[in-house]
Amino acid sequence: MQTRRVRFVTAWCVVAAASFMAGMQPSRAARVAVLSDAYVTETAADFNAKVPGHTFSPVDVGISVPSLATLTANYDALLLFEDNTFVNAPEVGNVVAAFANTGRPVVLGTFYEQDRSDGSPAFTPHGWGALEAIDPNTSDGTGASYSPHSLDPASIVAHPLTAGVTTLTAARFAGGNQAKAGTTVVANWSQRNARGNANPAIAYRVTGAACVIHLSIAPHYPTLGIAGIDFGGDFYRAWSNAFDFGLAACQSGPTADPTTIPTLSSAALAMTALLLLACGGLAHRSKRR
Repeated sequence: MQTRRVRFVTAWCVVAAASFMAGMQPSRAARVAVLSDAYVTETAADFNAKVPGHTFSPVDVGISVPSLATLTANYDALLLFEDNTFVNAPEVGNVVAAFANTGRPVVLGTFYEQDRSDGSPAFTPHGWGALEAIDPNTSDGTGASYSPHSLDPASIVAHPLTAGVTTLTAARFAGGNQAKAGTTVVANWSQRNARGNANPAIAYRVTGAACVIHLSIAPHYPTLGIAGIDFGGDFYRAWSNAFDFGLAACQSGPTADPTTIPTLSSAALAMTALLLLACGGLAHRSKRR
């Protein structure tokens, strides 16, 4: 009888612990390369401090362009933006597109649109090579309008990219894009683009294995301006959502990456430990009876 009772308690504990852990959402700490011709060190440091769960490393592509092998060996996702157009843009776009085509997410930020081949001639755009075939937006022909932008609350679609994002503002350094056919836009700016059309603020496009997400605001804003004055709202939450969504293979459902090993938060680990200790106590008491 005692042996049967011990076996029952042990089995119950195993099932309870397994059920508890299965109910926890897996988390994935990603290695993100911050690619730009300027402000990479500052942006990586700011995101390391303000965007939890991932590590950000600066990669200055204004000087040289890393190989695809280097990027795939060292990073799980890329953030690409620029500050002033630069001659390396086509070569950078080619390697970033190749990275995206391996199934790893790419996130774009302002002033990406200025170097797009259809950008304003005033900025002498160089184009982004193969990346222009899979990015979510074209330029509106002008690019970031250097005027105030605010998120249109009526345009926000319930989506992992907009979770917890209700406001987003920029005194300038935002907007200037036109969504492509086949692009999913989950939020627009209240201000129309230069063509008088909807101005996508948060959008993404899936092309085969590639998922490219575009947040139409400068990721290096904290270096260029003052929070609450020059930019505001759910700025960091929007960027955090972009990386999280991309690393979930740009899927809206709860399907986890099968290659990812689930990890628990410290609180979940503590709860699991307490559950196992309690089970151990029950099993010990059962043996003594």
